[in-house]
Amino acid sequence: MENRIKEQFSLFADRVSAETMRANQMRLYLSAMAYILVSGLRRLGLKGTALAQAQVSTIHTKLLKIGAQIRVTVSKVWVSMSSSYPWQDLYQQVWTNLRH
Repeated sequence: MENRIKEQFSLFADRVSAETMRANQMRLYLSAMAYILVSGLRRLGLKGTALAQAQVSTIHTKLLKIGAQIRVTVSKVWVSMSSSYPWQDLYQQVWTNLRH
C-alpha cells in the first residue's frame, strides 16, 4: 500500500502550490482520477504483459508519453505512431486487451 501511495506523488499529487484552496483541491482530485485510470489500465490493459506490475511513472513514460499523429474522421480515429516506437507490440497488446 505504501508503494501505491508513493505512486500518486508521481502524478503530481504532491504539488499543491496554487494560490487558492479550491485550485489545490481540484488539482488533487485530477491527480486521484489519473491514478485510478492508470491503475485500471494496469489491471485490465496490461494484464499478462511485461508492464503488468510496473509503477505508474514507468507506464506513463513507456506507454502514454509518446508522440503520434491523430486524424479524426466521421466514423474513425486514426493514430499513426512512428515506426521507430520501441513499444509498438506492447501498445497493440494493451489495445487488444482493452477492446475485449
